[in-house]
Order: sequence, then C-alpha cells, then structure tokens
Amino acid sequence: MAAAKNELTIPGSGRGLLDLYSNWFLLKLLVRKEIKVRYRGSVLGLLWSYVKPLMQFMIYFVALGIFLNLQKATPNYAIYLFSGIVLVNFFTETLGNSTRSIVDNRDLIRKIYLPRELFPVATVLVSAAHFLPQVVILLGAALLVGWAPSALQLLAAVAAFIVVAILAMGLGLLFGAVNVYFRDSENIVDMILMVVTWASPVLYLWTMARDALGQWFFLYQANPMTVAVEIFHWAFWYPTLDGGQTAMVELPPNLLTLWLPVSLLVSLGVLFLGQYVFRRLAVHFAQEL
Repeated sequence: MAAAKNELTIPGSGRGLLDLYSNWFLLKLLVRKEIKVRYRGSVLGLLWSYVKPLMQFMIYFVALGIFLNLQKATPNYAIYLFSGIVLVNFFTETLGNSTRSIVDNRDLIRKIYLPRELFPVATVLVSAAHFLPQVVILLGAALLVGWAPSALQLLAAVAAFIVVAILAMGLGLLFGAVNVYFRDSENIVDMILMVVTWASPVLYLWTMARDALGQWFFLYQANPMTVAVEIFHWAFWYPTLDGGQTAMVELPPNLLTLWLPVSLLVSLGVLFLGQYVFRRLAVHFAQEL
C-alpha cells in the first residue's frame, strides 16, 4: 500500500479571495457577528439603515434642492438625489468598515488562523444588507411618481452595483492591510469618503462637470463611481420623467457601451491591486497587531 504523500505548506498562506468559497460558513458567522455587534444596545437596531439615509437625503434636499433651487432645473430632483445617495452610502460604508476590519478583529486574528480576506469581505456583505432597505425606499418613492423601467435599465443597475462592490472590496483590501502597519491610513480613507459624494454626479447633473472640466472630463467619467451613479439615475430617475421632461434631460453618451466596461476594468484592476497588497502584508498581521 503506497504511503500517502503529505504536502508541506507555508503557515498562513492561502489562495486569497478563492478561499472564501471553502470558508463560506465562517463568512456567514462573521457577517452575523458584525450585524449583532453593530446594533448591540441600540434601540432602533436595523432601522438605522432607514433613518440615516433619509436624514442625509433631507439635509441635501433642503440645502441644494430648496435653498439653491436645483429642483427647479432637475425634474423629480428628490428621486435623482436619493438614487445617487443609496449607492454612494453603500460604497462609503463598505470602504470605511473594511479599512478597520483587520484592526477591529485583532483578538481573533492573533488567536487562530483563518483566511484574512474574510473580514473585509464580511463588511461588504453587511453593507449590502444595509443597502437593501434603502433600495426599498427608493423603489417605493419612484413607483409613486410613475416609475416604469425597462429590463435593460434594471440589468444595468445590477451591473452598476456589482462594479461598486468590486471597487469597494478592492480598496477595502488595500487600505485594510495597510492600516495594520500605518494607522493613519484611516485618515486617508476619511478624506476619500468626504470627496466621493462630490466627485460623482450625486447632487448635481453630470453636464455641469462636463462643462466645467472640458477636455479633462474623460478623467471624471473614468471614475467607476461616476458611471455607477449615472446608471442608477438612468434606471431609477429617468423612467419617472414624462415625455416633455425627458426632452430636457441629456443622457451621458456611450454609458453602457463604453463607460460601463471601462469602469468594470478599472474596478477589477483595483481589486487585483488590493488583493496583491493584502496577500503580501497578511503574513505578518498577527505579529503587527
């Protein structure tokens, strides 16, 4: 009887994100733990997923829609505003929490070995759970004003969400790993989170950025968040407009044929970079923590 061959492996090594499939049960436990810990001792609990975006929407709508009168130039400005906010909130929550995910779980990481990617990926899934109630509110508001999307628009919205999830995961892996060695990485992420709402057409029309940037507009358009927000506007806001209003609105050219594939490639590139840096640094997480 031939002796079994034992393969020696380097302790702490793994296949990166590919290990998630074989550790799906652990991932579910981490997601459940994150949700319980986040709302422990909270009166409203998961209802904060509704309250916080609604409060954010009201502040922007009053300040920009009413005080600056942007609602006059943008029909159904409330739908336009909220459809961008829900997507940006998903990105900011994912990136902020995944940046802290390794440091916040230092006790668990120092005691046992498990794929380190589980922690930032768990924050993506938790943020997605918070994203769903916000989409429910968006759908309800859109239906009240006559929302009638096409199948292509719905598929495009799903694709836009996937692009943002990939981008947030890539940046989360990158900054989550670097934050173990340089804790001021959180300050860099905080600055990114402050800029992201204004760096995409969430509060204003994309044509304003085009007119202001001129020949440099392609850099603005190459931002995956810009493309994703524009697609969400096209899927949730544009179908609420009547014939006269749609004639007043200018849609971004080549949104699905050019810029969606470009944004997907950029997001995948960020994910590849984030995974590469994460794997290089993850070997010494336990010692550094």
